[in-house]
Amino acid sequence: MLQHLYIQNFALISHLDIDLYPGFSVLTGETGAGKSIILGALGLILGERADSRTITEGEHRCVIEATFTLELDNTRHVVRQILSQNEIDDDDTLILRRELTDNGRSRAFINDTPVQLSTLRQAASVLIDIHSQHQNLLLRDSDFQLSVVDTIAQNQTLLNQYRQTFNNYKEQQRRLEQLQQADLKAREEADYLQFQYDQLKNANLQDGELEDIETEHMQLTHAEDIKRALFEAANLLSEESTQASVKEAIAQLRQASRYSDKSQLIERLESLYIELKDIHNETQRDADDIDYDPERLQIVEERLDTLNSLLLKHHKQTIAELIELRDSLQQQLLSQSKLADEIQQLQKLIAQLHAELDTLATQLTTRRLDVREQICQQLLQRLEQLGMRNANVDISITTTELNENGHDLLQFLFAGNKNQTLRPIAQVASGGEIARLMLSLKSLTAQQLALETIIFDEIDTGVSGEVASNMGNIMRQMAQSRQIITITHLPQIAAKGQHHYKVYKQDNEQRTETHMTLLNQEQRTDEIATLLSGQDITQAARDNAKALLMNH
Repeated sequence: MLQHLYIQNFALISHLDIDLYPGFSVLTGETGAGKSIILGALGLILGERADSRTITEGEHRCVIEATFTLELDNTRHVVRQILSQNEIDDDDTLILRRELTDNGRSRAFINDTPVQLSTLRQAASVLIDIHSQHQNLLLRDSDFQLSVVDTIAQNQTLLNQYRQTFNNYKEQQRRLEQLQQADLKAREEADYLQFQYDQLKNANLQDGELEDIETEHMQLTHAEDIKRALFEAANLLSEESTQASVKEAIAQLRQASRYSDKSQLIERLESLYIELKDIHNETQRDADDIDYDPERLQIVEERLDTLNSLLLKHHKQTIAELIELRDSLQQQLLSQSKLADEIQQLQKLIAQLHAELDTLATQLTTRRLDVREQICQQLLQRLEQLGMRNANVDISITTTELNENGHDLLQFLFAGNKNQTLRPIAQVASGGEIARLMLSLKSLTAQQLALETIIFDEIDTGVSGEVASNMGNIMRQMAQSRQIITITHLPQIAAKGQHHYKVYKQDNEQRTETHMTLLNQEQRTDEIATLLSGQDITQAARDNAKALLMNH
């Protein structure tokens, strides 16, 4: 429960430091006194967006701190999980703090440990719920109506399982769509890719082949010139010419060796003679081997044209690059085949997930149908307490396409008067009826929620008299299991409170300030009398206020 509230420099509140108590508390005060400011400060604790303009004029920093004690076992369990996940010291007392500076910076703390705003929001969401006036409009929303039924049916665990499966299902559907688009694009390109691959594959490319072909082409186109040059070289190196000269030089050196050692020169010339004979023979063979072959020349030219054409077509410089392109095209074609297999496997997974969703959605439907009559009966009981004796309610549950909540389309149907046709709440319920329906639903769902504190902001709008008194009774009954705080202008409800706070404005020399104080019995009497008769309190109003208080 909310045990203590501290506010400093927030809007018209310069300093507020007040204790709160278990059970049913009421807040009253004139319109514009600052009740909404207090709710705004609590909104920051709940993780709402901060605005530096809410800092009291002339100040540089505001602080809102709320101290909670953990009274409910289910709340304590959830909070301890949050504390453990964020490495925050565990305690039965939880202090949530929000600080805001005039430069726009905002900081959040739990038990003096800095935390992300999302963590503060997560912790606060299981501690306190503020039901503002505009939230009555939620009752017209089908998702809210469904959440009420799921809360009472205790569907949260099953719903979480369903939503995890549903999210996975939608993610796989998105993935399948991407793969199918990729497959379609690949199929559109497949024929062209296959043609390119087949052309390169049939070319039987060999790395380094172009250089060899170019060399052979050069030889074939100049065969006669090469043959003639080789024959000439062979003649020059023949026995009758160069070899004979070297052989004669060797003989002369041997003559000279009788008188002077010329053995090294002789050895070198002998080696040269042998090499010349070998070169002559090889040149002769090469000359004999070379013939002009027009058929081979045509084959080589065709191959050269093929290779150069492929290089030009694919903007490549070497055969190695063409081979790399060929292998890449092959991989693309193989990937397309794998893509088709992947699509097939994904379609099977999606069908499996859809079947799981159908099963889980059917379980949700069954549980919703099981509590439908219970909800209607308990709603009618509370509405009768609230003066709607001829009201009738029903819950329509029809089947729709699978969505994040299952396959149920749920609508609360309502008729405020006898023999009136049941219609969707959004079409027929008035503001006062909505307020009473919302309070009735809140009282039904409160027992299922892990909430320490519920704050009602003028939920009694549009009601008065006995109905207001009975609304107070319902809230006081809810306060037996959790802390209930209501902001009201109705004396019938104010008198039901076990603790009564007044919010008021006061002027000082510098500014107008909002204050909040706990009223004693005499002050309560005057406050309720004011609610009954206005600022000029009559004795009759005071007596009436005392009578209202005595009944509670």
